[in-house]
Amino acid sequence: MLSSLVLLPFVASIASAINLTVASSGGNVTSPLLYGLMFEDINHSGDGGIYAELIQNRAFQGSTEHPSTLEPWAAIGNATLSLQNTSVPLSSALPVSINVAAASEKTKGTIGLSNPGWWGIDIQPQPYTGSFFALGSYKGKFTIKLKSALTSQVFASLSIPSSTQADKWVEHKFVLEPKIAAPNVNNTFTIEFESGQGSVNFNLISLFPPTYKGTPNGNRPELMAALKGLNPSFLRMPGGNNIEGDSYHYRWAWNETIGPLTSRPGRPGTWGYENTDGLGLIEYFNWCTDLEMEPLLAVWSGMYLGTKDVLSEAALAPYVNDTLNELEFLLGDASTPYGSLRASLGYPKPFELKYVEIGNEDNLEGGAGSYASYRFSMFFNAIHAKYPDITIISSTGDLTAVGDGSATDYHVYTLPDHFVANFDLWDNVPRTHKVLLGEYANVQYNIKDQPLAGVNWSAAKLEWPIWAGAISESIWSIGAERNGDVIIGQSYAPGFMNRNSYEWSPDLISFTADPAQTVLSTSYYAIELLSNARYNATVPITSDTGFGPAYWVAGVSEPGKYTFKTAIYNATSTVPFNIAFEGLSAGSKGTLTVLTAPDGLSSNTLVDGTVVDVVQKKVTELKASSAGSFTFELENYSVAVLTT
Repeated sequence: MLSSLVLLPFVASIASAINLTVASSGGNVTSPLLYGLMFEDINHSGDGGIYAELIQNRAFQGSTEHPSTLEPWAAIGNATLSLQNTSVPLSSALPVSINVAAASEKTKGTIGLSNPGWWGIDIQPQPYTGSFFALGSYKGKFTIKLKSALTSQVFASLSIPSSTQADKWVEHKFVLEPKIAAPNVNNTFTIEFESGQGSVNFNLISLFPPTYKGTPNGNRPELMAALKGLNPSFLRMPGGNNIEGDSYHYRWAWNETIGPLTSRPGRPGTWGYENTDGLGLIEYFNWCTDLEMEPLLAVWSGMYLGTKDVLSEAALAPYVNDTLNELEFLLGDASTPYGSLRASLGYPKPFELKYVEIGNEDNLEGGAGSYASYRFSMFFNAIHAKYPDITIISSTGDLTAVGDGSATDYHVYTLPDHFVANFDLWDNVPRTHKVLLGEYANVQYNIKDQPLAGVNWSAAKLEWPIWAGAISESIWSIGAERNGDVIIGQSYAPGFMNRNSYEWSPDLISFTADPAQTVLSTSYYAIELLSNARYNATVPITSDTGFGPAYWVAGVSEPGKYTFKTAIYNATSTVPFNIAFEGLSAGSKGTLTVLTAPDGLSSNTLVDGTVVDVVQKKVTELKASSAGSFTFELENYSVAVLTT
């Protein structure tokens, strides 16, 4: 049963303006990493998501948990498709291929195979770069097409000579360039050839549209552009649960995600499907480069998700050493063994890395004791000894596992009222160790009689972020900004949802194969507003009233350049403000940007394939009064930024 989103006690109405005086100095230095991104390989946000590869099941990777499959490949003509482990594998990482054979010796004409992409393929007049490996004795031509799955229309077609050999895999490269856009994403990719010369085996069949900034093996441009709009400062990767593995013990192994795609075996992720690991360690760092973000690297800590399996101290030691190898790969000079490996892959200069997190949510699954007693310290001591400038972050959200200069990662999925009630949580915590707010989101409506402790996990979660939730998250964010001396930064989670296949909701950005169906959530717009209004230091505010229903923070970038942020939650009338900034005279100019929505339960959604965006943005130019102050009013459930 839903409440009316009320958190008591609140004033019944606002009889007079909230009078504030903003000082010009004297606050806390704010971390430059305040707003960032958290990548979780969930909801097909890796394969079939932000990674731009268009072919689903391109290399027939499989595991004990998810055996190799033919899906979603389909036969063309009178062909038979089968999975094979040929006597000559493409590589030790990719031993399984698809065999395309004529159904019988009497079969004549064209045969082949087709792929529908990740629930569709968007076709535009642009180059599509592709390749495939083939094994066989076929000496004719291969015809590659992008075509409609609903009609006979072909948008691009290209014939290339076969270079196949019976005892050696040969790569075939091509570029398809449609002249017109397809009317929808119900399209397929096909490879056809003439029957009569025996079967052909195919593997690592790949097709890429243009990627963001043209980065090789890169990401979808429109999704990356949406992330860039958030002005992110860091990327926490390769996710949380994504690194852990599960009862089958397939942890994220960094060295199996680097190098040529033929050397990446893939693995079952923790969310119910096989990953290709085309989006690997270097791709994460390229992602950071493309969006000008700090990388925040998580490493496996010896505990598997959903099990009580925790490695002993002796069994964990090789994985600590493996982490040092990973760091040498990223940070080592080209003269070091792993730095040399990085250089051989085309990256002679070391990457930059300032933050390493040990594990993910190790306070769960009964892992807290071993984490505090030996697991964290084994990693901390080894990393800190070699890389003393790296900030090492524990994953338990508390200070039960600490080291010299270490931080901790606090996660919260909760209700709107709970975010608001904890606005001042960080005002009174110890300043001995910094805190990363690595995952946060409103995931349910307020629930009648539900304690403010948070979520009822047996009840349904939100499908789409709601506006009241975005406001409550903004209040939580403002509380974090007020404590920039202890908060490293924060990242909403999860970031992405493929609407055709997902395991978690709500998510910051939802998408399909059609870029026009990308939904930027209500939470996205609130984060966009706050994240793009940066300052260098917070400053004190004198007020004639306490917090609620309005919450605020202010900062300065240089003398006279102020930023004031506020959010309104559960006001019963409009909220008037009268704000004076020290050092500003009458006539000084200010810009007020306000976000609102029809009501607190409004969501940005996808309805019958059309994006419905409920968030309204209004920008107003203000002038300071004779007293040097700015006056304005804000509606309930609004978030605003005033800059001078």
